[in-house]
Amino acid sequence: MDFITGAVSLHIDAYAQEVSGEVVYTFDVLEKVDSLFLDARNMHFETVRLNNKKVPFRNSGKTISLKKRLKPGRSYKLSLAYRAKPKQTVYFMGWNREDPISNRDFLQQVWTQGQGKYTSHWLPSFDDMNEKVVYDLKLSFDPGYDIIANGKLKKMEEKDSLKLWSFDMEHPMSSYLLAFAIGKYQKRMEVSSSGIPLELYYYPKDSLRAEPTYRYTKRIFDFLEEEIGLAYPWQNYKQIPVKDFLYAGMENTGTTIFSDAYVVDSIAFKDRNYVNVNAHEMAHQWFGNLVTEVDGNHHWLHEGFATYYALLAEQAVFGDAHFFWKLYDTAQQLGELSDSGKGEALVDPKASSLTFYEKGAWALFMLRHRVGNRAFKQGIKNYLQRFKFKNATVEDLIWEMESASDTDLSDFQKVWLQDKQFPFTKAMQTLRASCGDIEQFHLLQRELTTSSESNETIIQRYWDSTESIDLKKRIVSTYHKSLSIDFLIKIFDTNVPQIRQALAVQMEKVPLELKSKFETLLNDQSYVTLENALYKLWVYFPNDRKTYLDQSKKWFGFQNGNVRLLWLTLALLTKAYNEESKLEYYRELRGYTSSNYPFEMRQLAFQWIKEVFDFNDENLRDLIQATTHHTWQFRKYARAMLDKLLKEERYKERIVNLSKELGGKELEYVNSKMQ
Repeated sequence: MDFITGAVSLHIDAYAQEVSGEVVYTFDVLEKVDSLFLDARNMHFETVRLNNKKVPFRNSGKTISLKKRLKPGRSYKLSLAYRAKPKQTVYFMGWNREDPISNRDFLQQVWTQGQGKYTSHWLPSFDDMNEKVVYDLKLSFDPGYDIIANGKLKKMEEKDSLKLWSFDMEHPMSSYLLAFAIGKYQKRMEVSSSGIPLELYYYPKDSLRAEPTYRYTKRIFDFLEEEIGLAYPWQNYKQIPVKDFLYAGMENTGTTIFSDAYVVDSIAFKDRNYVNVNAHEMAHQWFGNLVTEVDGNHHWLHEGFATYYALLAEQAVFGDAHFFWKLYDTAQQLGELSDSGKGEALVDPKASSLTFYEKGAWALFMLRHRVGNRAFKQGIKNYLQRFKFKNATVEDLIWEMESASDTDLSDFQKVWLQDKQFPFTKAMQTLRASCGDIEQFHLLQRELTTSSESNETIIQRYWDSTESIDLKKRIVSTYHKSLSIDFLIKIFDTNVPQIRQALAVQMEKVPLELKSKFETLLNDQSYVTLENALYKLWVYFPNDRKTYLDQSKKWFGFQNGNVRLLWLTLALLTKAYNEESKLEYYRELRGYTSSNYPFEMRQLAFQWIKEVFDFNDENLRDLIQATTHHTWQFRKYARAMLDKLLKEERYKERIVNLSKELGGKELEYVNSKMQ
């Protein structure tokens, strides 16, 4: 059978963390069948109707199934009324606070993350990418919030003290790409050169961060349409930041949800921006959403392509050197993976992200070199045109590329797709031939190992012969220990922020001769530079600590508060510094472990408190709460930290006492560790 449409009408109850409503599917029967099932995780079904007639059904907790003879050549309508409390895939942020008034400045959100096959936790659907359906969504919620979902917003209306948002889709997609986000947002509107509306959402408090966060978005969109050669396939494109997202971003159809850690100001943009993630998720709208893999053996068709086209977009924005140095760095990582005996084939469904993303991008880079630019672009266009709104395999892609280039690619498949080893030598030869900077760096490395001249003399010659900031930054990062004080002063005096940052990050010690130069770093517009310079100056020049702390008192840094948390720690450790305010500093630092804050900030606060101070009971409660956090990276960190504390008798006793206040998953986890 083939499911055609899905009309979804749901109410989201954030306080009860419940989804309820109805989905109506239409489907065609292609062959004689006597039953059907849909994936449905832990749902309660109130009524099930087939062609408007109630029918018996079986609910296993994982699927809902109907035993019914269905005739080929006929169309049917299946209506499912249900409710669910999703254990994953729908995340309710900030709704379970005991004192909502005092926390009104903190975010309250609901957002989804399907990740391959998990939409069945909130919608009876298909844990299989091969079933594509045209979905329309109607979602009701408190009228004080915004709802963003797949498709074009057709109507908003208030009804029974709720607001109903109706979204329309025109083309079919896999159900794992269904998504919605609920919160309080404002938006910037742009329009692509081809007329596609670009809706760029941000929190009201982040109005000054909207431009740097979404910088180059229209340019990237226009570039991808031109480079890929096939028009953007959906009605519009939306981007929504959310708190504590599981990954950097997720390419839901026309509706990318991404981590609000990428919401940056103009200073942070220089260090850590959204451009690559922006381009990556946008490229998925073609590679993954328009044409979808058949199964995990073909995952390269999603992540390798999105990574490669994001690199191409960055090349268009930041230049060739940026593109080639990123390939250089990933080649080093992949080479190390191979050398350690852990290399992976691109067609291995259990391969790591490094393989699917970075080796996948490398495979496309080399494929383009192999068949030529014109044949490559034609092959990609043919592949997308042939399989649009369908599923494809690696073999399908290779056939299209061979046809477009009139080339046998069996050797390419063996080396780049099937072999576990990364062909490092071939990769580096291609990079050196493509990028003068990388060739110069290679020659420098070789000369440093073969020449009888001093290292600094050789480095000086290469330094003076290039204007490339990327190459000079690489030289500083790699060889700063070989440089004299005079040479380092010369580097400081370049006044190039990226090169100065390399010194701030890489230099382990600050000699007295460089004190004044290092102090100038505190004036640079970079949160990475400021964090490193402040810490090292505080360590090596204790007599000037008050001056450094006064100068940096109002700095905050990235969204994780990297500079602020460092400042609080140093201020507390500095004798005779603002003693009357230290209780306030303690409270602020310890407060950042609370679930009110993004997990990245909480983790940094835990690190500083464990490194320098002791956890109080509130910090321990926050740590225990973090051991059940939905974000796996943070959960893993918190569990490792709790394991360390339980090895200390003084902490173990306190944790045992605190566990008496716990319930649910937190109590279950702590008890398991005690046992």
